[in-house]
Amino acid sequence: MNKTFLLHTTIAALTASACLYVLPAAAQAAKEQAVLLGQFGDWGAYKATPDGKSVCFALSKPTSAETDPPGRNRDPAYVFVSTRPAEKVKDEVSVIVGYPQKPAVEAQAAIDGSSKYTLYTQDDGAWVKNAAEEPQMIEALRKGGQLVITSESSRGTKTTDTYSLRGVSDALDKVASECK
Repeated sequence: MNKTFLLHTTIAALTASACLYVLPAAAQAAKEQAVLLGQFGDWGAYKATPDGKSVCFALSKPTSAETDPPGRNRDPAYVFVSTRPAEKVKDEVSVIVGYPQKPAVEAQAAIDGSSKYTLYTQDDGAWVKNAAEEPQMIEALRKGGQLVITSESSRGTKTTDTYSLRGVSDALDKVASECK
């Protein structure tokens, strides 16, 4: 299944769920909803069941975002760690950057400035290029204090998004217990 489609499905489910706080009637009408399993520091744990298949994910928004040149508009950014048991996917790290990425230009993830991972990009998403590195990245996320994602838009805007890792371990533990 196309990773961009899955990421956008997750975003749509999350958006529908988030509307519960702002627009209750609109959220009630949403076909698919992500359910907040718990908020842990700066990370939320969610579960959705698109097409009857469980999808669980830990999610966070950047605590700071910088663009060069400054002030560029873009959609919200998120980092996810997803588990999809029906597809045998566990702890898949992905990012929504908020605008289309420059084709053939990789994004970078750094945890506390030392653990670094290359991300391949497609449309407005990014994933760990070497899937064999994901378990090490998850461990580094659990032990780390901050995650920094750097990327470049199709228009040449350079972006640096900083995410707090406060609560990520508890959110990942909740996801693991809900989606086995």
